Amino acid sequence: MNYIEIGKKEGATLISGGHPCREGNCAKGYFIEPTIFGEVTPEMRIAQEEIFGPVVSVIRVESLEDAVRIVNRTPYGLSSSIYTRDVNRSAVAERDLETGIVYINASTIGAEIQMPFGGIKQSGYGRKEAGGRGGALDTYSRWKVVYRDFSGKLQKAQIDK
Repeated sequence: MNYIEIGKKEGATLISGGHPCREGNCAKGYFIEPTIFGEVTPEMRIAQEEIFGPVVSVIRVESLEDAVRIVNRTPYGLSSSIYTRDVNRSAVAERDLETGIVYINASTIGAEIQMPFGGIKQSGYGRKEAGGRGGALDTYSRWKVVYRDFSGKLQKAQIDK
């Protein structure tokens, strides 16, 4: 809730949500409605910090290169996602995004247990978890996981039914 208030004070437009969920099963815990902010600038805290809540900050960009610069200017690098039908643009995103995981045509749903998981910059602490790899290769490597979906269909998160 503090980040939602910060977003409002910084001048972002609250498009949807932003309130505690008080109905049904979510009334039995500490849950927040899915929240969307518009008119967010890259310098705002809600665009610079890892909120780890159901809060999305929408930032308008001029180009893929502009989007990559904005992502890479944050002090964090857990995961990123790009939707495109252009394989060349997705390859540029894979190469240039400074995040531990890059999703192509899929949401940033978390991690796959069979792959090394962990971010970079302030999102990364120590060696990557999971994935069954280890030893010198992990010690002297910086891993990036890329997921690419060529189905042309919007994929749901793993937790969706």
